[in-house]
Amino acid sequence: MKELDPNKIPQHIAIIMDGNGRWAKQKGKMRIFGHKNGVMAVRKSVSYALKIGVNALTLYAFSSENWNRPEQEVSALMTLFMHALDSEVKKLHKNNIKLRIIGDTSRFSDKLQEKIADAEALTANNQALTLNIAANYGGCWDIVQATQQIAQQVKEGKIDTTDINEAFFQHHLVTQEQPPVDLLIRTSGEQRISNFLLWQIAYAELYFSEVLWPDFNEEAFNQAIYAYQQRDRRFGTSE
Repeated sequence: MKELDPNKIPQHIAIIMDGNGRWAKQKGKMRIFGHKNGVMAVRKSVSYALKIGVNALTLYAFSSENWNRPEQEVSALMTLFMHALDSEVKKLHKNNIKLRIIGDTSRFSDKLQEKIADAEALTANNQALTLNIAANYGGCWDIVQATQQIAQQVKEGKIDTTDINEAFFQHHLVTQEQPPVDLLIRTSGEQRISNFLLWQIAYAELYFSEVLWPDFNEEAFNQAIYAYQQRDRRFGTSE
């Protein structure tokens, strides 16, 4: 494990959790076996983020494009999501973690939507860490829904177009008041953004890990943050 500079901990980390299917295939198992083991990697990552003082952790669990996967896999993922909410929320609450499900949840079953609402309500006042689970989320969708909200306010005469600036727009994204992403991690060796937090990662440092998500443990997370701390973040200024 690398020794981290406590003064340079990224305040908002986003992770594209990739490689569950390949991990399962390597073991001769069905894809859902990889997804189930991926939940354990989530636990480890949340625990580590909490331990080192991260402010917000956003995990890409289910994109708006994932509905195009085989029906059996999608159904299994929804069941896994329900089970995870049942089994994990009390632990999150006990550890003072605020849970938010970001994305268009209207497509989920009524039962799942109810569990999401209950989980968010239970943890709403927690302050140690904000855990965002991006489910039925897409970065383009996020920007469009924010634009629709603002356009409606203009239409109703509540605001003028001159009131719209970057800060105002950002407040209408699903991450709202949370800080922009400092570090974006993608596992499994793929090097794509995949329509994730397109606005929020404008100046994020990108880190691509060869580790498949179910194997992404505290050591792999530590390595990603250590690499981040070695970079010189200039935010568009000169050297």
